[in-house]
Amino acid sequence: MEPFTDDTSTALRHRLLGLKGVVMLLGSSDTGKTTFARKLLAEGVAAGRSIAFVDADLARPTVGPPTCVGIKLVSSRTDLDMLHEADGLRFVGSTSPQGVIVNHVVAVATAVESARRRADLVIIDTTSEVTGVVGQTLKYHLVELVQPTAVVAIHRGGELDPLEGMLSRFLSVRIEIIDTDPSIPVSSPLDRQAELVKAFQDEFASPVEKWRVAPTVFAPTLPEGFPVSRLHGMLVGVQDPNARCLGLGALDASEDDSLRVVTSVGEEMRGLRLGSMRIDLETFKTSRVRLRQLMFGV
Repeated sequence: MEPFTDDTSTALRHRLLGLKGVVMLLGSSDTGKTTFARKLLAEGVAAGRSIAFVDADLARPTVGPPTCVGIKLVSSRTDLDMLHEADGLRFVGSTSPQGVIVNHVVAVATAVESARRRADLVIIDTTSEVTGVVGQTLKYHLVELVQPTAVVAIHRGGELDPLEGMLSRFLSVRIEIIDTDPSIPVSSPLDRQAELVKAFQDEFASPVEKWRVAPTVFAPTLPEGFPVSRLHGMLVGVQDPNARCLGLGALDASEDDSLRVVTSVGEEMRGLRLGSMRIDLETFKTSRVRLRQLMFGV
């Protein structure tokens, strides 16, 4: 693999803009996937392409809030400037794919299916998990279901070699390899945690309201006699009557024996999907929760 140069990156983006279908970006944290995607989107808009951006990075999203797969249709400079405002969301309920691989794969696949109907090129930015059982399983099934026209593997070292070999061997996917732009800054775990807290803080910024909800509105459904106090602080996806995710909510069971959801998108709410995290709405810090253990004690 040749060292990164602007010419190499520009030539690759030019080739990709000659394609139709789906381009999937792979790379570990801080390899420049989002930077590459933004440049590809900008050049596509300049060329008059109809492009959809599917942001599948659950922890450091560009489109929409954390824990969701976001869709953004991009056809103008204004769309690029407002990339954070999603045209569609799919709730996964976690900032990590561990324990929610099926939810994550389904969310990305349905988002891409929707995007394909409205654009002739779909760009997918993926999570930074690219190694180990979780990372390889997630990426394998994403490629298997989405069937991208091309995969762009952005290297910082040899961390993508096993994944690339697996995808080439079993799925015969076209893989374009590029080195990381050395100007991309590397963030610390504390930096990433601060980014996540800020993203949740923005999602729950005023005006938010508390809506009283019944125990029957959840997916998965609650066991009979389930003590709703155990749901306090749980992160939920707020769904409309057409099963679309409107945004995030947090459950509040602190008042009497009732259950409420704190959200800014309650007007069209029809149901709530339980996530796999709790959130503290004072600090906006989160912790992972195993739903099976929460609901059944196992």
